[in-house]
Amino acid sequence: MQSKQATVIRHLAFEDLGTLAPVLNQAGYSIKYLEAGQDNLQSIEFDQPDLLVILGGPIGAYEEKDYPFLLDELRILSSRFQADLPVLGICLGSQLMARALGASVYPSGSKEIGWFPITLTTAGQKSPLRFLSGEYTSMFHWHGDTFDLPAQSTLLASTPVCKHQAFMVGENSLGLQFHPEVTPLGLERWFIGHAVEIGATETVKVSQLRADTVEYGKKLEEQASAFWSEWVSGLDRRSPLTNLTKQHNLCLGRNS
Repeated sequence: MQSKQATVIRHLAFEDLGTLAPVLNQAGYSIKYLEAGQDNLQSIEFDQPDLLVILGGPIGAYEEKDYPFLLDELRILSSRFQADLPVLGICLGSQLMARALGASVYPSGSKEIGWFPITLTTAGQKSPLRFLSGEYTSMFHWHGDTFDLPAQSTLLASTPVCKHQAFMVGENSLGLQFHPEVTPLGLERWFIGHAVEIGATETVKVSQLRADTVEYGKKLEEQASAFWSEWVSGLDRRSPLTNLTKQHNLCLGRNS
């Protein structure tokens, strides 16, 4: 199987690909992590990774004055969207996707932290996200920001607290405000790493997060594996056309 490259921008060491990693490996992807704030994100050529993944983090997509590397992420996203190259954004990653597409990102006014089901739109029910529907599994959330739905996108999922939970851009890119990648064991690192935020959020307790993870975590792992497998397979089915389009555009000296 020909090796493909997945470049992953990570903002916190303990927020990684989780259940997505083995699916990518099985599909023939090699995974390269780049650490935001440490690695040189300007070195990423927008059209080199077969898949770009931007993971979550505790900063705002609008805080580029304090975290200038966000501008590099926005630049890469804009170029990949113009070329219709695959992107996956989770939490902060989805917010950066929305901003790169011209939508506003801002504090939602209330944090959504913990296990809550998502409700799919009609488009979401026809997508791989159907495996993550609330009738099958609860979902893990950890965010205080939200965004306007980009004009070029299709809404796939919502919750009562956050209307814009998932969206699709073209056929190749997916933004997820929630965290289908998490595992019960991996979340123990979250409970330590986010201890200050948990302590400052009156409605959130580690004991409840842990109890809910015991109740819902294993089922999410199972459903997420099916979701990731179908989504990644869809990328592979579309990749020959994408590659031909990219080669054609580069021959013509344009990006889209």
